[in-house]
Amino acid sequence: MAMDVYGLLGNPVGHSLSPPMHEAAYDELGLEARYVTFEPDEDDIDDAIAGADALGIAGLNVTIPFKQDALEIVAPEDLAARIGAVNTIDFSGSGPPTGYNTDAVGALRALRDHDVTIQDARAVVVGAGGAGRAIAFGLADAGATVAIANRTESKAHDLAEEVPRATGHGLAELEQLVADADVLVNATSVGMESDTTPVPADALHEDLAVLDAVYSPLETRLLRDAADAGATTVDGAWMLLYQGVEAFEIWTGRDAPVDVMNDALRSRL
Repeated sequence: MAMDVYGLLGNPVGHSLSPPMHEAAYDELGLEARYVTFEPDEDDIDDAIAGADALGIAGLNVTIPFKQDALEIVAPEDLAARIGAVNTIDFSGSGPPTGYNTDAVGALRALRDHDVTIQDARAVVVGAGGAGRAIAFGLADAGATVAIANRTESKAHDLAEEVPRATGHGLAELEQLVADADVLVNATSVGMESDTTPVPADALHEDLAVLDAVYSPLETRLLRDAADAGATTVDGAWMLLYQGVEAFEIWTGRDAPVDVMNDALRSRL
């Protein structure tokens, strides 16, 4: 029986946590599979995906800087097309490879794992970049209203025009938005390099669920402030885990061993 090969396309990919997470799942389920990293030059992405297809690679994750490029090369499913980025490619069909975006589902599953209700929730997403875009579409599709706040306010308005039931805002409005919100997501890199937060601490409250997409450090200033306010906190590793779980389930058609993947991921953070 041939070994299935999965992998990650990105540049750089040296510090990826995906290989140990996926390989732990293969071991747990007894799958003959390996997960490897590929680092093509930025202008070789077409050749890289065509080559993977020709070699019989079973599935690829896609990260920076290739998520937008990949969209043009594969057949994206509806959500990936609307988000404008592909982070998971499945080669198992007969036609062109299929492109998915599991960042959106990763955020939703991370929240639901912490018993957060999304249907009819009032959500605030900070950041209108790639992660914010994916999460805003995911929340809206799941029935939330979404207020998008961004440093460059025009970007928030542009994104809000595409996302159902969304509004765009500048950061000056954050305090008021969060005071009325059920769910808050930080989709910026604020809190990664320094002990800073995108949201004033006094805006946080106990009826709030806070997801921070930053996973290094695991406990950001935002999540510490949220815990102090009595809010439900969801760290970025949950989102990282569930986008991987979703990719695994798309590729294999099997239920992912979530606990095993979570242990493998967190042991390396």
